[in-house]
Amino acid sequence: MASASSSSPARWVAIVVVVIALFIAFFWQLDGIGLVDETEPLFAEAARQMYATGDWITPYFNGETRFDKPPLVYWAMALGVHIFGVGEWAVRLPSAMAAAGLVGFSFYTLQRFGYSQTDSVSHQKRTSFTLAAVVGAVAMALHPQTLVWARTGVSDMLLSGCMGAALLCFFWGYAEHSRWYYGFYTFIALAVLDKGPVGLVIPGLVVLAFAAYLGQIRTLLKEIKLLRGSLLAALLTVPWFVAVTVIHGQTYIDSFFGYHNYERFTDVVNGHGAPWYFYFAVVAVGFLPWSPGLPFAMVRLRPWSMSHWRRQPREKQLGLFALIWFLAIFIFFTVAVTKLPSYVLPLLPAAAIMLGLMWAGPIQRGMWVSAALSILFFAILAVASYLTPNWLGGDPVMPDFPERVRASQAMLYGSVVWGLATLAGMGLLLTRRVRWVWAVSFVAFAAFVIVSILPVAAVADSQRQLPLRQLANTIRTEQQPGEALAMVGFMKPSLVFYTQRPVLYVYNPDSQQLRSTGQALVVGHPDEIATAISISRSGEILQTEETYQLARLLFE
Repeated sequence: MASASSSSPARWVAIVVVVIALFIAFFWQLDGIGLVDETEPLFAEAARQMYATGDWITPYFNGETRFDKPPLVYWAMALGVHIFGVGEWAVRLPSAMAAAGLVGFSFYTLQRFGYSQTDSVSHQKRTSFTLAAVVGAVAMALHPQTLVWARTGVSDMLLSGCMGAALLCFFWGYAEHSRWYYGFYTFIALAVLDKGPVGLVIPGLVVLAFAAYLGQIRTLLKEIKLLRGSLLAALLTVPWFVAVTVIHGQTYIDSFFGYHNYERFTDVVNGHGAPWYFYFAVVAVGFLPWSPGLPFAMVRLRPWSMSHWRRQPREKQLGLFALIWFLAIFIFFTVAVTKLPSYVLPLLPAAAIMLGLMWAGPIQRGMWVSAALSILFFAILAVASYLTPNWLGGDPVMPDFPERVRASQAMLYGSVVWGLATLAGMGLLLTRRVRWVWAVSFVAFAAFVIVSILPVAAVADSQRQLPLRQLANTIRTEQQPGEALAMVGFMKPSLVFYTQRPVLYVYNPDSQQLRSTGQALVVGHPDEIATAISISRSGEILQTEETYQLARLLFE
């Protein structure tokens, strides 16, 4: 390890590494592909309509209220639209900024409190702290879960960013200065405005579990300025909830609080059920290539040594706090009946913090095992990347997807990346430089994003979403006054966003709804379009793009 005198250069190198990781993970080619059906365009169009109409209270999609989420994500996207115009960059920027902000805050936190449980406080400025911060930040940015949601225009990453920032503010208030507690309440309020009560329940659960473990519930309840903080949070959140309830009454209450919150926790919603072990698989796969080290990072913290942790100074309890942060969220959503991969996104910053502390701490047997397992996974990923084209398919909208991926050679390049990572990792183990296996994970995953993930996403977009954008451009020039726009057999919200027109969605070409339009532009699969033409008075195919067709139909 380097001495304290080298801490300043090391810190600047660390900042450069983190900035590179943030750029690759969250901002590079952020608008490289179109909005992905079905969920992303729902958020994007609701934000666009909010900006266009000036109604900042009620979110709408396609002429109907959208009470799935509170308004923060729509406000943030609308601000992006105001600055950058209508497009993918504008609606994805809030997610990317939330992810980058959370990584940056975590980096700063690890810089300040990232010493191991065996280090003395006097060694705070050692380069090991910088290493902990770099590893934690890189691991937080470069893994599939955060990578996907930070580049997607939905509410999940913004929620994770707000909840993560709230919990980090709490720890700063707990370990450094009480003024940070106001940040805790502010970000909780923003989390509630982004996704509702879960934004309060999850951070509150983590803090209560942490306080209970340390036997400090009463102390912390007095310390955290509960009354003033609650008033601050209420001032930020209550006005919108009151306004939307006054306007929409019981309809809003039943939809948002009843269906989208209570029922999601107590029952399976929209078929999103899963076995109790679901999130074990989600974390194991979604946190690659870092997940092999996570169990060892957790065991290293010795959570069973309650007396040890209760004796530690507050500023040395970051690892314990991260562990409880991780476990509280993991258990909460494991108990919940409705399960989605994105639900555990807010626990991944805690996982990254624990990994950063492990890799910067003393070299132990667990680190060797973790490094060896990581290298094994590099090898597995090399083989899996090579075989990926053989496992793709099943989407009728993208019948040629496997062949196009194979032709692009993107996954072959990915296989080479992971193969080289395997060799580099083995070399580090043989030369007993185990601490730097994390750097191989960083470089390999960043390269994999560049040569494989983004190119494959572009191939998928060329078949799945680009045809709809091309048809949308035609619709905007061809649609006649009074002519309806309909989609048959598919529910693709992106058509609303890219046409900026209402769309009638019907699943049957013989639908009375479609017939009653009189005249309509209709988008659908060629078979659906052929059926619709056969039952219409007249029909004309205007354009064909991949597996979609656009036709003008007359019903009378």
